[in-house]
Amino acid sequence: MNGSLALRSLVAAALASTALAVPAALADEATPVPTLSLSASANVQVEPDHAQISSGVVTRGETAREALAENSRIMQSVFSALRGTGIDRSDMQTSQLSVTPVYSERRANQPYVREIIGYEARNTVTAKVEDLDRLGRVIDAMSAAGANNINGVSFGADDTDAAMDEARREAVASLLARANLYADAGGFELCGILRMAEGGMSRPMPYGVATARMESFDAAPPIAAGELTLTASVSADFCISQD
Repeated sequence: MNGSLALRSLVAAALASTALAVPAALADEATPVPTLSLSASANVQVEPDHAQISSGVVTRGETAREALAENSRIMQSVFSALRGTGIDRSDMQTSQLSVTPVYSERRANQPYVREIIGYEARNTVTAKVEDLDRLGRVIDAMSAAGANNINGVSFGADDTDAAMDEARREAVASLLARANLYADAGGFELCGILRMAEGGMSRPMPYGVATARMESFDAAPPIAAGELTLTASVSADFCISQD
């Protein structure tokens, strides 16, 4: 009997201590941790080592077969011209091939009847040019072979890992410097990093030469490659203390 009473007393004491501990734990969880959220980014420049040109042929015919046949004939000459400038077959890729109807134009003050008056064929090739000094001559050779549409030129670098790592280091250094600045100005201490994440990385955007007909080029057009800008960004949450 005395043993049973002692056991009941221990259980009651344990339940009482648990009842007191749970609200305290909940109170600790409900207390928000003071944080400082910041982000930073950094840019580095690299020189491009290749270019990609997107160009092709647009033809029209009374029938789809006629438009496509004429387009294919000219594109064969364009591919031959590219190989003649030293472009490898592995560096050429067809990026668009389409045949679409051409409709009659709407005339003012007249009922519009949608009528097919022919067909338009488009064939576009994307070529990688390793020697940037030859880029203008490549464009001129394609134009001379019959290419009559150019979509744009983009520049790139094959190995940007080291440059991106440099941008990441600079972004993190900027982030930590900014956090220390806020701590010094705000009169609080940084007690650690709760979260750190890398943001999106920015790659060079394509540089458009023209969207007009290529027969406007009377000679090899001058092309300026310039530099590529790589951007890295980072964000972090710092815990702070004012003790």
